Amino acid sequence: MALFGKKKEQQDNDFSEALAKLSAIADEAEKDPIARELHEETPVDGRLYGQEDKEALFERLKSGMARTRENFSAGLSSIFTASEIDDDFYDELEEFLIGADVGAVLTEEILDELRDRIKEKHLKNRAESRDLLIESIRTRMEAGENAYDFENKTSVVFVIGVNGVGKTTTIGKLSSKLSAMGKKVLVAGADTFRAAAEDQLKIWAERSGVSIVTGKDGQDPASVVYDACTAARARNTDVLIIDTAGRLHNKKNLMDELAKMNRVIDREFEAAHRENLLVLDATTGQNALNQAREFNEAAPLSGIILTKMDGTAKGGIAIAIQAQMGIPVKYIGVGEKIDDLQKFDADAFVKAIFDME
Repeated sequence: MALFGKKKEQQDNDFSEALAKLSAIADEAEKDPIARELHEETPVDGRLYGQEDKEALFERLKSGMARTRENFSAGLSSIFTASEIDDDFYDELEEFLIGADVGAVLTEEILDELRDRIKEKHLKNRAESRDLLIESIRTRMEAGENAYDFENKTSVVFVIGVNGVGKTTTIGKLSSKLSAMGKKVLVAGADTFRAAAEDQLKIWAERSGVSIVTGKDGQDPASVVYDACTAARARNTDVLIIDTAGRLHNKKNLMDELAKMNRVIDREFEAAHRENLLVLDATTGQNALNQAREFNEAAPLSGIILTKMDGTAKGGIAIAIQAQMGIPVKYIGVGEKIDDLQKFDADAFVKAIFDME
């Protein structure tokens, strides 16, 4: 797919033809989770990263998380409608939080803290304790002051995850945002076993105005990573983003391959700031925690990207991962447009799921 070095009019035609080619395998998407990643919309327009005001960002976040908000609001409203704080109150909250994918361990922690705060404040009415619950959840989700240091340092962003979670599309959106900030970005296609992944990454690179390094079909992914690190150093790249093949977290040989790539980055780009970002499908619920644990062993994670938050009516997994593993959620995807990949904001997230202004 020769997209490079052409005039804009021809680029636009090639872009349309490329998307049409990719859509030709749409019928296989339901049967092949790897192919499904290709069918997320690849938007070409979007506001500059960080340029839009917080109010507009919040409104889009709130809209994208409509199903999650409806679930939380309806469930909690019924719990807090009754007046008396009694054993039933805690039982109902426990059932609700576990059902929302918060998980049993974290639910118990939240309820223990809530009991202590209610006792401390001598509260008797359920409605009065709602804000205590919200604050307990919010404080467990802070990403930290240094969560996005990689934007202002020479960095390598290593993006990993299982099949079908949207890694390549997420990389495309992130590279576009960073490019819009004026950063010199290089993307590397280390998924050498799926030709469509390379095609998709090339489209994003062309539209985002960033450079790309790819390997040959079947090439050792670690050698592509080596070439990418060499190229990034030579070109004084600000951010190198590495795409990897989807892999099952319980397959030892695939996880060993991932660990090998991680070691190559450590060795060949030692001076770079490191970001190992795991892309998780929010709709998988508690299974996402198992994925995070396994991937963290192969390549110590610095952050999580939760995609398809608009496709789940639960949303508690965003709370569970950060609180239980100590790994911050750094981005969430609430749709298919470029602006729907947002930096994670604990305050905005809590306001969105609890339907607060």
